[in-house]
Amino acid sequence: MTETGRIIDGRAVAKEINRQTASDAAAFMSRTGRRPSLVALQAGDSPSSRLYTNMQAQAAGEVGIEYELRIVPENAGEEEILAAIEKINADEAISGVILQMPLPDSIDSRKMQMAISPAKDAEGVHPANLGRLFYGAAAIAPCTPLAVVELLRRCCDDLTGKEVVIVGHSEIVGKPIAMLLLQSPANSPTVQICHIATRDLPAHVAKADILITAAGASQAQWRRYTRAAAAGESPELPDLSPLIPAEIIKPGAIVIDVATNRIPVGFDESGKPILNDKNKPAMRTVGDVEFEAARKKVAAITPVPGGVGPVTVAMLLRNTVACATGWRL
Repeated sequence: MTETGRIIDGRAVAKEINRQTASDAAAFMSRTGRRPSLVALQAGDSPSSRLYTNMQAQAAGEVGIEYELRIVPENAGEEEILAAIEKINADEAISGVILQMPLPDSIDSRKMQMAISPAKDAEGVHPANLGRLFYGAAAIAPCTPLAVVELLRRCCDDLTGKEVVIVGHSEIVGKPIAMLLLQSPANSPTVQICHIATRDLPAHVAKADILITAAGASQAQWRRYTRAAAAGESPELPDLSPLIPAEIIKPGAIVIDVATNRIPVGFDESGKPILNDKNKPAMRTVGDVEFEAARKKVAAITPVPGGVGPVTVAMLLRNTVACATGWRL
């Protein structure tokens, strides 16, 4: 057991990946006379979404990728969004596309994702690309799972036979992580997928040489509370404690925390969220794992923020260049 586990610096890893992506983008430019391009399609606009897309644009520019934000009206129907996607699909100058979430509640997000050409699916979430993961032949894969595996391989030279426990079974994070880890016929780890409904989750976590968490349990609790309060109900204060307390983690384990929970820093005596100087709830960003306590007993752990997130963006850019270089089904 280590006295203090290594903090896995996602920002540093992202810089390394971006250097290679920039080199690949420059090579593409040299061959074709044009830069790889990424279009972000978004319904409506807001200060918070603009902040996020500005970050995407900056990251793309730093590696030599053209970035364009296309906005359809917030009240756009499915036909209008599908038409925008078809226009992108037909434009040979566009390498990849990312569909900004969330879409309006009236829109079927999966239907929109499926309309994107698999060859321009920079997020790697089209069913055709997800299906290729089962054959170990995916040229494009979901960005967050790619980030998780990249971080994991940088702190574990040999995954053969390791006990991996994934907490979270979504089709764009938990399940693809499992498929990526099982690519090798002879040198794969043993992978178990759990979720918040798993019976005796602590018993499963305690066996993990490698723990990957992507449940976002605290965020879900906070959202349920705020929705109930907005509806005029009087909900009980939510339990925002970490889903994975340090005491159940195996000593010496490697922990990759994917979750990004935006929750209040605390509640006052009346049960209301503590406010900041702008008279809004003071918020903090945490993962699924009790970070400070876990760090004292694990071999390595990703922080939140600054762990998986920056590498996920780097993988989006790498996928975009892969789309540009002519990958096709």
